[in-house]
Amino acid sequence: MLKMSINSIYETAYKGDFNQVKVKVDEDTTLVHTADENGRLLLHWAALGGNVNLVDFLLDKGSPIDSVDDTNSSSLILAASAGRIEVVRLLIGKGANVNHKNDRGQSSLHYVCSKGYAEIGRILIDAGANVNITDNLNATPLHRASSQGRTNIVELLLADSGLNVHIPDSTGSTALHLACEEDREAVACTLVKAGSKLDTKNKKGQTPLDLCTPKLKKTVMHIFQ
Repeated sequence: MLKMSINSIYETAYKGDFNQVKVKVDEDTTLVHTADENGRLLLHWAALGGNVNLVDFLLDKGSPIDSVDDTNSSSLILAASAGRIEVVRLLIGKGANVNHKNDRGQSSLHYVCSKGYAEIGRILIDAGANVNITDNLNATPLHRASSQGRTNIVELLLADSGLNVHIPDSTGSTALHLACEEDREAVACTLVKAGSKLDTKNKKGQTPLDLCTPKLKKTVMHIFQ
C-alpha cells in the first residue's frame, strides 16, 4: 500500500496537482526527501511537469535543489530539457547549479540548444552557464545546435564573447563539420562568417568542405568572394 501511495504522488506531482501533493506532504514531510525507483524526488517530477507553484512549495519544504536522479540529472536539467521556462527561472533564482552535468556529461544548456529553446538558453547563459561546456563525447552546446540546424541558438551562442567555435568533439569534428555534414546551410554560413575554419581536419582527415554537398560547398565558398 505504501509503494502505491508513493508512486501515485509522483504522478500527481508531474501532473501538477498542487493541492493533492500539498495535503500529502503536510501529512508526511518525509515524502519531500523520498525518491522513487528512478531516484527522482517530487521536486524532479514537479519541475519536469512545469508546475512553478509546486516546485516553489517543495523547495520551501526543504527539497534539495540540486538533488539528482539515477541518471545524475538535476531538476534544472529536467525542466530545461522539457522547455519549462518559468520553472527554470525559479530554480536559477533559488541558486540551482546551471553547469551541472548528468551521466552523459550533458548540461541544461546542451539540451536547450539541441531542442531550440532560445529563451531558456538566454536565461541559462545570463546566469553563468558555460557556453563551451563539453559532454562525454566532447561535444559543446554549439555542436548540438549546429547539427540540429538551430540557427537562432547558434546566433545566441555566438553573441557570447567567450564562445570557442573551434572546439573538436571526440571525432575531431567542429560545429562546422556537423553543420556541413547535416547540410544545415544557414548554420554553416553563420559559423563561417563568425570565423569557423574551413580547413580544420577531423580524425578521418576530412575538412568541413569535404562533408558539404556541392550546393552547400558553393554557397559557403561564396562567402569568401
